Amino acid sequence: MTAPRTTAARFVATHTLLTLDARHPYVAKSLIDAQDMHRTVMSGFRGWVDDGSADARSQMAVLSTWTLNLREALLSLVVQSQVPGDWSRIPRAALAEEAVTLTLDRTFRIGDTVDFRTVVNPVRSLPPPSGSPEKTRGARVPHTRPDHVRTWFTRRLQPLGEPSVVEATGLTRLGADAHPDDLGVRMLPQVSSPSPHKGLRLTRAEIRGKLTVTDPAVFVQVLTRGLGHGRAYGCGLILVR
Repeated sequence: MTAPRTTAARFVATHTLLTLDARHPYVAKSLIDAQDMHRTVMSGFRGWVDDGSADARSQMAVLSTWTLNLREALLSLVVQSQVPGDWSRIPRAALAEEAVTLTLDRTFRIGDTVDFRTVVNPVRSLPPPSGSPEKTRGARVPHTRPDHVRTWFTRRLQPLGEPSVVEATGLTRLGADAHPDDLGVRMLPQVSSPSPHKGLRLTRAEIRGKLTVTDPAVFVQVLTRGLGHGRAYGCGLILVR
């Protein structure tokens, strides 16, 4: 017997907006090195988990996204987490403005409509070559065209009454629905990391539009944990209003 679907779910998190001087060396390094940007984000959460924990970001549900205003040389970095951050380790001269921290506490119900923006790492997995050892993972291939990114996102939409997981593929859905033609998609510059992370190259795309909540518990889980791959490097955070 299928359990009844939750009609409402509560989302609680901390959001911090950091406005940084893109000309400062501390910030400039983060812009050219995705691993350094990750360290900048995680520097606000020391002490919450044991040093060296492999899943520290996941334990604290830390997600982030950023935009760069080249004309004004400002980097706007939004960090979401389940624990409060301490940003005193960022050099004061690198901050163009004081950090702004908000506590989000919102209950979502079936039928609620929200505007959203997210930056994702849209990839598909290819099967491993024939004859590969058991449990060999297939290669991840990025989508580089807006229409393919729209299809990638649309597959994760969850119409009202449908399950949160697609049985045939195991794909986890969003807990929300949208009209694909109303989604705005824009390809963003790739981010990467030089040595010793030469293999780190992430294709990114921005998606904007409106979502209608169809499964509040699943929707809150996705808001909390993020969407897709690359969540340690500024992808997967869904901002709603």
